Amino acid sequence: MKFFTLLLVTLSFSVFALPTQFIKVNEFELEYEIAGSGKHVVLLEAGGRSAMTDWDPVFSQITEKATVIRYSRVGNGNSTQIKRHFTSRDYADHASELLKKLNIAEPVILVAHSYGGSVARDFAAAYPEKVKALLLLDPSSEHDVDILRAVNLEQGNLEIAQIKLDDMKDGMSNQYLDFWSKRPLPDYPQIKAMPTTVIVSVKKVENPTNLFFTDQGRKLWGEHWHSWAAAFPQGRAVLTEQSGHYVQFDEPQLVVQELTRLVEQLD
Repeated sequence: MKFFTLLLVTLSFSVFALPTQFIKVNEFELEYEIAGSGKHVVLLEAGGRSAMTDWDPVFSQITEKATVIRYSRVGNGNSTQIKRHFTSRDYADHASELLKKLNIAEPVILVAHSYGGSVARDFAAAYPEKVKALLLLDPSSEHDVDILRAVNLEQGNLEIAQIKLDDMKDGMSNQYLDFWSKRPLPDYPQIKAMPTTVIVSVKKVENPTNLFFTDQGRKLWGEHWHSWAAAFPQGRAVLTEQSGHYVQFDEPQLVVQELTRLVEQLD
């Protein structure tokens, strides 16, 4: 395996595909991969408990359009395994340090899935100068709890309590404890005016496992993200009935299509 340090390039990047590498971020070793070329840099933020392989269905296609970085957060994939409570802001800080260590000076297009969407929103709010566009795939939201309760208050509270218990079974995991803690969403006054697209699954589920996946839950989920995106000066919401939660697996071409649209806005 070959390791080398990327040189700082101010106008464009040209990087061949590399094997998985590791880089020190604070006291942690993060696995990452960088590939592709072009004047835009795309940073991929995986979903909760997911490794950088979360992006396998679209990674190679995206590298045809830009320089692409994917990595596994602490505790996921082959990165440092640790049982500790991290918040989405902690992970956002790790991502910022990762870019610094890789000598990526220009703002990135941040593409995030699921819980990665919470990390991406915190990143964009904390480091607006480091982000030029956002593409969120069925992102997590602390308003999930509101949807469950709106469908059925009593049953919703029971389901929320059970989901939190399930999330803690494997240790100090934080996906639900973090983004269901009722912190406010970073809104667009905190995030600079940038092209922002959210792809949302409103696919109907034949036998929903909880209220969130009922027809009413799906409808409220789509309405929430449509309103959220509409608040951005350059916001766009794409509701799909063809994909489940893993949009990049169910409709990889839709992801590439919306990313291409963002790139064209930036060019």
